Amino acid sequence: MTRWRKQSRIATALLASAALALGPAAATAIAVPGNSEPGIQAPGTEQPLTDRAPRFLELSVDSVSPSSVTTTSDSTVSVSATVTNVGDRPVDDINVRMQRAAAVATSAELRTSLRLDQYNFDIVGDFVTVADRLGAGQKKTFTLTMPLRAAQPGPDAPPNLGISQPGIYPFLLNVNGAPEFGDEARLDDARFLLPVLGVPPDPTASDPAADDARAVAPSTATPVATTLLWPLADRPRLVAGIPGSLDQRVRLVDDDLATSLRKDGRLGQLVSALEFATGPSADDGRRLRDSTCIAVDPDLLITVSNMARGYLVLENPDDPTGPTRDGTGAAAAAEWLEQLRTIATEMCTLAMPFAQVDVPAVAALNDSEITASAITAPADIVDGILGATSVRGVTWPDAGTIDDDTGMFVRSLGTTTVVVAGNAVDGNTEDVTAQPDLVRIPTAVPPSAPANTPDAPANTEPLHAATFDISAATALAAVGAQPQTPSFTPAKARYDLEDDSREARLQDALGAISWSALTPQPNRPRSMLLVPPQQWTADGNEAAAILSAVTTLLRSGLATPRSFTDLLGRPADLRPFALTYPQQAVDDSVPESIRSSAGSQAASVTALLGALVEDPQSELTPRLFGAPLREDLLRAMSLSGRRDDGRSAAEAAAQARLSQSRQSVDAMFRSVTVLSPGGVYTLASEQSPLLLVARNDLPVGIRVRLRIDAPPEMKITDIGEQQLPPRGSRPLQVPAEVSDTRNLFVDVALTTPGGHDLGEPTTVSVRSNAYGQALAIITGCAGALLLLLAGRRLLHRFRGQPDPADEGFERS
Repeated sequence: MTRWRKQSRIATALLASAALALGPAAATAIAVPGNSEPGIQAPGTEQPLTDRAPRFLELSVDSVSPSSVTTTSDSTVSVSATVTNVGDRPVDDINVRMQRAAAVATSAELRTSLRLDQYNFDIVGDFVTVADRLGAGQKKTFTLTMPLRAAQPGPDAPPNLGISQPGIYPFLLNVNGAPEFGDEARLDDARFLLPVLGVPPDPTASDPAADDARAVAPSTATPVATTLLWPLADRPRLVAGIPGSLDQRVRLVDDDLATSLRKDGRLGQLVSALEFATGPSADDGRRLRDSTCIAVDPDLLITVSNMARGYLVLENPDDPTGPTRDGTGAAAAAEWLEQLRTIATEMCTLAMPFAQVDVPAVAALNDSEITASAITAPADIVDGILGATSVRGVTWPDAGTIDDDTGMFVRSLGTTTVVVAGNAVDGNTEDVTAQPDLVRIPTAVPPSAPANTPDAPANTEPLHAATFDISAATALAAVGAQPQTPSFTPAKARYDLEDDSREARLQDALGAISWSALTPQPNRPRSMLLVPPQQWTADGNEAAAILSAVTTLLRSGLATPRSFTDLLGRPADLRPFALTYPQQAVDDSVPESIRSSAGSQAASVTALLGALVEDPQSELTPRLFGAPLREDLLRAMSLSGRRDDGRSAAEAAAQARLSQSRQSVDAMFRSVTVLSPGGVYTLASEQSPLLLVARNDLPVGIRVRLRIDAPPEMKITDIGEQQLPPRGSRPLQVPAEVSDTRNLFVDVALTTPGGHDLGEPTTVSVRSNAYGQALAIITGCAGALLLLLAGRRLLHRFRGQPDPADEGFERS
């Protein structure tokens, strides 16, 4: 419920409380101050908010007909709504009337007009009694109808909306009632925008040819060049910590995506609505198709393509290693993917950053492999799965805004254009809604690039920013089952959307889409980039209404189609602009605790994957095996769910994902180890090699080094880097020289080539048959004695004398 709406109830609430305190007799004597008539509150009489103020009635809009007025529409406006007693007592004499304010004059008013005090809606109809009495919890549906304009203007004319020119008009439904023990007062209201693209003729006029009775068409002299991004994304679903494989089925935390992919699901309806609206029967001139670019989250495509091959779902999402069941969405995933492939091959396609990741958070990690997975790899993923050729060199951050460091970061990765909100760039202009559609960011040039000159190579060009209208984007973000307020939305345009009905929020979006086409501004370019949020929860009817509104603008001549690639190819405004990063974007970003944890985990993943061996004979490559491990970190830094009531759930999911990733990677490190020989290892000689066995339980080969801590009596020769086969072991001969016969204890461990520990170290007890220095002395003495005895015998033989040692032996 918006702040002004709560304020409007406070006087009634205080009076009701006073009436209860004074009793029923006194309650009838209390009147609402400042009301010149029922439901009209005089300016300046709003009271401060109080959380203790009771609520009595709640009003919600169910439908508006026509949702957009054209010259061929009916000449009346009908609004169906429901009033519900949300209080603790009956309410009598429930009356409702329709009111409107002046047409929206600026882009900012598309949001701020919905916060105006009700007296600004000065064109009013008659109060209509919709219920004599509603008890607590009861509701009543009703319809109000008013003509757009009077057949015979004048003081005696019946109430009408007084709309004689095209424009975007704020509407208000005002409900009055008398709570038990209180007097009649304004208890709630509901607000929405009504786009009037043309005024239909007045069928009740006595002279149909009169100026005030004829149809009024909009001016099409300066049509607005229109481009639409159509987002397809979902929150991360894959279980963390599971590396890539060739035959294992993926695990999902839940099976909600199966429902979303079906024809009647959210993603199914978004694709079907686009398929129909851009088909030959509805878009024979290809205007909408040429104006639209499908923006796809590569994480969603990876998940859906794995689902199509069969998948598992956790029985308990909080237990990622626990029991699973078969998923139910394989057929729906395959059908949805094929449907999207068909559309994508015929339309512009853009890859979002992976998993709606917080791009500034990725930039802060300063990890080349992680950043590549987030920014550069998505286009290849989208092209590979959809068989399309996506637009390259474009980054659309989920927040709609980035800071200077991130600008230089994405530019260094090859991004030439970022898609951001109009107020995410600063050109020193007073009206941020009047920014050019393509601007230059001179500060966002890689540090190694030379100064930009006309003859400089393309890669020295500064970053460009394609800007979109913040009011239209804010209105589109509010459409759907889970309305959200983007980070770039200014404070004056932010309010609680939960108590606005889905139909009212859709009407606001239709008005915001149409405003630029109907209201040329002298300082505003005649271009319009429409950007819904990346994870958009619009259903099929809402999506169809948005597409129909754009189609109507294109067909009527109020807008002309402009492709996304044409927008990117336009010359950028020559004035220098700077990136701005609002505090709200900081508040909505991934917290430092997640960033630091992801950074430390990224180092571990890089250490592991950097040691894996590329085997041309194996289909399971290190990149295929390790990609999910890096992607897990990006999913943990996703902005999905961080701008609504699910923020705490998103935080918990990110922490759980990082925890599971850490446990899984640590287990992979432990699965490569040196085996303990057991008992005492005996060397045959002082220079016998030390025989060890290394085991690798990973499905990919890995490079290792031995780290041996031996006592001084033992010299070990480094055998260098060794390769272990996938899921196998290998004996290792380590040259050793021992100079002692004692039992020696040698600590042995495996590490990656970079020094990261693998497995558990083991201690080997070594015994040698060597005698060391004593053996050398004994051997020397024995040799000397042998020489002495041999010399004595030869001396006697030369003299012809018998050797005394031969006495007692006869010659043979």
